[in-house]
Amino acid sequence: MRFTVPVVLLAALALRAPRAQETKPVPKDSVRVSVPGCTKGYIFTAARRTVDEPGSGSIPEGMHLRMNGPKKMIAEIRAHEGSRIVLVGLMKKGQYNDGVAIGGGVRVSPGTAGGGIPGPTAGQIMIDVEGWRPADGACPSS
Repeated sequence: MRFTVPVVLLAALALRAPRAQETKPVPKDSVRVSVPGCTKGYIFTAARRTVDEPGSGSIPEGMHLRMNGPKKMIAEIRAHEGSRIVLVGLMKKGQYNDGVAIGGGVRVSPGTAGGGIPGPTAGQIMIDVEGWRPADGACPSS
């Protein structure tokens, strides 16, 4: 009886021990991507993938993404402006494939309803940032 109490306590503590953080499930209309690139403010510009860090998804080099995420994380990312980083986050499927491809990388897409002036964030491609890490290399200065 003397030994069963400590054993039960140890077992209870082992069950409460923190486990490895599980990633959130990806919604059906989204995809998790890993993209190397550089930031300037809230805008992330995708860079060329290397063999060492291939990234994921079909994000072409030079594509601009607007970052959404917790203010603390965005502040950490913005503190590394000028350095290359890799963003990991969720993007809506087909977000940047609007319109019809007519060749040579050119797409024709519909305008705004009623022909009015689009909002400031209209047409911007968004990424919900889940995490980031530094990467080798520097960003081009502009």
